[in-house]
Amino acid sequence: MVGVNEKRIEESFGAFFSFNEDSSSEDISLDGLDEELEEHKNYDVLISILANGEKQRDRATLVEGDLGHDEQDLIQDYVEDSDSLVLLHDQIHDCDIILSHIGSLLTGFQVHIGSISSEIRSLQERSLDISVRLNNRKLVETKLAKFVEEIVAPPGLVTVIIDAEVNDAYVKSLEILSKKLRFSQVDPMINASKSLKDIKPELERLLEKALSKVSDYLTEIFFSMKKPGTNIQILQQNLVQKYRYLVLFLKEHGTKVYTDVCAAYADTMNKVLSAHFQVYIEALAMLKLEIGVSNDLPAYATNIIDLLSRGREYLRNHRFMFSVGERASILKEIDRPGLVPHISEVNPVKYPYEVIFRSLQKLLMDTASSEYLFIKAFFGEESLFYQVFQGTFEVIDQHLDHTLQNCHDAVCLMLMICITRKHQLVMLNRRLPCLDTYLDKVVIYLWPRFKTVFDVYLQSVYQCDAKMLWEDGSHPHHIVRCYVEFTSSLIQLNAECGDGQLDMNLERLRLAVDNLLGRLAENFPKPKMQHLFLLNNYDMTISILKEAGDEANKLQRYFEEKLESNMISFVDELLMEHFKDLINFVRSRVSEDLILYTEHPNIADVELIVKNFAMTWKTALELMHNEVVTSCSNLLSGMAILKAAMAQLLNDYNRLSECVKIIPGGSTLNRNLVSITSISYEIRKYLL
Repeated sequence: MVGVNEKRIEESFGAFFSFNEDSSSEDISLDGLDEELEEHKNYDVLISILANGEKQRDRATLVEGDLGHDEQDLIQDYVEDSDSLVLLHDQIHDCDIILSHIGSLLTGFQVHIGSISSEIRSLQERSLDISVRLNNRKLVETKLAKFVEEIVAPPGLVTVIIDAEVNDAYVKSLEILSKKLRFSQVDPMINASKSLKDIKPELERLLEKALSKVSDYLTEIFFSMKKPGTNIQILQQNLVQKYRYLVLFLKEHGTKVYTDVCAAYADTMNKVLSAHFQVYIEALAMLKLEIGVSNDLPAYATNIIDLLSRGREYLRNHRFMFSVGERASILKEIDRPGLVPHISEVNPVKYPYEVIFRSLQKLLMDTASSEYLFIKAFFGEESLFYQVFQGTFEVIDQHLDHTLQNCHDAVCLMLMICITRKHQLVMLNRRLPCLDTYLDKVVIYLWPRFKTVFDVYLQSVYQCDAKMLWEDGSHPHHIVRCYVEFTSSLIQLNAECGDGQLDMNLERLRLAVDNLLGRLAENFPKPKMQHLFLLNNYDMTISILKEAGDEANKLQRYFEEKLESNMISFVDELLMEHFKDLINFVRSRVSEDLILYTEHPNIADVELIVKNFAMTWKTALELMHNEVVTSCSNLLSGMAILKAAMAQLLNDYNRLSECVKIIPGGSTLNRNLVSITSISYEIRKYLL
């Protein structure tokens, strides 16, 4: 009922306020009426606005009346419900009392809960403290257990190190012992602990036992390498290399013992390798072919002709020390295995020393490479290599010193230099520096000896008696051939692996050969034979130099120029011998252009020359042909000389014929003149 009355009052008041708002709006509209009338000047609009205002006033009066009636009804309803309101008030008061009691109870509960929260907080703090203490104790236990485990040597470990044989299990035990020994050295505080001081003497005694046992084991293996027939490389790879940790253990925990073991290995291998190389060198010496002994050189021989007539084997004759020939093939076989003496003994073939030298160097390179890699991997000490090979180097040095002092074979020495150069490249490709010093020293040994022997070769040329060496013949001289082959050989080898040191010596050798040719040619009484001798030797020289390749082009051009100049001289001498009157007349009276004359000839001057030529020219051509063909060692060169002589003869006779034509009364000699065509036809018979 109360709710209904309240709703009605709200509706009444809402209508009232709505009416007031509308009235106020209408008042505002009336106030602005004059302004609208002035603006619009529209009376119809004004009348409409006034009518609406009247309607609003009537509506407001009605609402006000309804509001008054609703107010009276509301008051009446409130009076009727007053008893209910009093009862409601009493009930609310009772509820307030109950709620106050409940609030007191809740306050008590809150106080009790606060005390419980304090207790829980205290328990949490105690629990955290206990947890921290537990973690600290666990950490201490872990570190203490690790410390005890690191310093204490188990009985099994002690038994293995003292009594067991050296094998893989023993190596693992050494690793454990090494770890225990290393542990005490990491932290000074640990090293100062009393517990470690108690156990440390035991660990040191165990270490001494391990060092002694490892040292004895390695020394025993090294000693076994001395046994005859032992393959040292297989032993190193299959047994020694497997126990590399033994050396690392000695190096870390027993420096003195490690040094002794290294010294024992170096001493053992030094003796073994020195003995092996000594035996190998002695065996190779049985296969050596003696070349270049002192009496093989012209300077030491009383007569080089006697030297050539001794009837030596081909590989031992004197030429073999001048010409490289097939000996150069050794440079293409630089990586082939060396000589095996006991196999070579079955085949009684002797080898030049450069073959023996290459075999020795090859064995040294292979042995040194294997040993260097083993020492670097097993010991980690590259300096130990030079201790191991000290004796070997001494054996080889002594051998080379003795051999080089008695070696007079310059080709062999140059081949040895080339072999050493190529071996340096081999070691460079292997990326092993272990023999760099040795190979450099070998080159330093070889060059001075080569230059000494080379000087002996030159001195032999300059000091030899040309008259004793002279042979009554125009063919190439064998001594000249030897030295030309020697020059060609040096040019080839210099191109193969030279470093410029030979250039000046090659020039000296050219001068010596030229000097020897000049002195030998002087033994011929006639200039024609001198030129013929030089022609044959120059031709032979050029042929040999062509075989040396492009590197000999410069020297070849020099001798070609000498050949050409001597050919001109020889042709002149040849023509002077068979057509002396013709040549003297033409060259003394007639110029080549047939214009200038030293003096005007007459018919008497040329008549005898023309008639003699007509009678003898065919015979002279045949004699010239036979002489040139039989005297020249090279048929092609002989034909070139003959062609040049014939061409010069045609030219000179043509000058004579032209001279006859312009001499007064020369027509009387026309029947005695030989036509150029006839001479050319006859010449072609010899040149084809």
